[in-house]
Amino acid sequence: MAVDERVSVLMVSMSLQGHINPMFKFAKHLLSKGVQVTIATTEDGRDRMLKNTKSSNLTDNTNLNNSGNDSGIKLVFFSDGLSLDFDRSDTESMVNSIREKGPKNLSTLITNLTKVHNYSCAIVNPFVPWAINVVVEHGIPCALLWIQACASYSIYYRYLKNIDPFPNLDDLDEKVHLPGLPPFEVKDSPSFILPSTPYHFRHVIRELFEAVDKVNWVLGTSCYEIEEEIVNSMASLTPIYPVGPLVSPFLLGEKERSDVSVDMWSAEDFCIEWLDTMPSSSVIYVSFGSLLVLSQKQVDNIAAALKNSNKAFLWVIKPSDGESHDAVELPVEFLEETKERGLVVKWCPQEKVLMHPSVACFITHCGWNSTLETVVTGVPVIAWPFWTDQPTNAMLMEKVFHNGVRVKCGEDDIVSTEEIERCIKDVTEGPRAGEIKKRAMEMKLSSHKTLQEGGTSNKNINHFIIDLIARYPARA
Repeated sequence: MAVDERVSVLMVSMSLQGHINPMFKFAKHLLSKGVQVTIATTEDGRDRMLKNTKSSNLTDNTNLNNSGNDSGIKLVFFSDGLSLDFDRSDTESMVNSIREKGPKNLSTLITNLTKVHNYSCAIVNPFVPWAINVVVEHGIPCALLWIQACASYSIYYRYLKNIDPFPNLDDLDEKVHLPGLPPFEVKDSPSFILPSTPYHFRHVIRELFEAVDKVNWVLGTSCYEIEEEIVNSMASLTPIYPVGPLVSPFLLGEKERSDVSVDMWSAEDFCIEWLDTMPSSSVIYVSFGSLLVLSQKQVDNIAAALKNSNKAFLWVIKPSDGESHDAVELPVEFLEETKERGLVVKWCPQEKVLMHPSVACFITHCGWNSTLETVVTGVPVIAWPFWTDQPTNAMLMEKVFHNGVRVKCGEDDIVSTEEIERCIKDVTEGPRAGEIKKRAMEMKLSSHKTLQEGGTSNKNINHFIIDLIARYPARA
């Protein structure tokens, strides 16, 4: 499908890695169909993005100059109201500042942009909900790109719109029963609806679902094949249309289309050469994403379990932010005793790691981007969720996808050495290991087809573009 080259969309997101990358992935699908794309994001990510973004056709177009590269994604920036050197790990200040200053700054940017472009649509990230009102006030039709599982969308929607009864959310062990989902416990809900979650996070998600009625399309980064019943259950409410899995094209076997992604840290690529030396399906890959920092006790337990497993491992331990309470150290004896079969790095090219044949399983925090990557690579998982949508994703892996096992935390929220060892054994050599691997490979095959010609996600993208042109022809 190709469309008139004048069709343009504007995407809006904060520059957090897990937020902006799905935007880039979807932008490339739109570009491949002839749609022009501009991504507006916060200024704090400008330097990191332009230095570390993996693409030859991105341009910093902040001054709206014609760079001679109209075939690529244009990047524009607006302030979140904080200085560039502000520590954005202070999430409350960051969220409150962008809610207060973001609307005016984005509106000014859009005013300047629309002197040059007519946008057929603005596609907004869920975590800048105020942007919906801004783009609507500018007369631009709005779409929401939901960057979590369709299951999380359904739970949030049904709770915040009072569609279905929910139990007491203070009791984390209470059962929740919703259409399209197996029964699950309150603690498996996305944490932004739980009373224990800080108010500024709960307010963001509540603000989003108050504004969602102004959105013309809800698009999901998932794919229909892995969340079929959940997607169907939302059809009579506010439907969600999966357009994923939004991952790098090479994970789906595509060679011809360039990729765009942002890595906020420098990956240590030598780990791929190390994986090349390891036998097939022999390596345990451990990573908890770009934000989480584990306690010293938890690191010690993981180290003991990996040592006791007698299996090869690749462990990503993100550097601390310099605060003493965040600094953790690996036991010296652990490094010495496992040096022949283990590799510890600060960051790695995760997609390349997951598609490597030597990887046997992935111990993951269950971030949605990582979850999609496990699906398309067919890697069994050990689900270890912490907060936000991660418990819901872990529930999906355990009860819907059946592509892994889930750790059980102790009363102190620490996972014991013995429990980690149990999960490693279950997913690599236990009685269910073969069944888990088989299911993981089945999901891999179905997810690879969905973005191909005639696939469900490809059809949804085409229908979105056709609908956009048909309903708003004056902008095309």
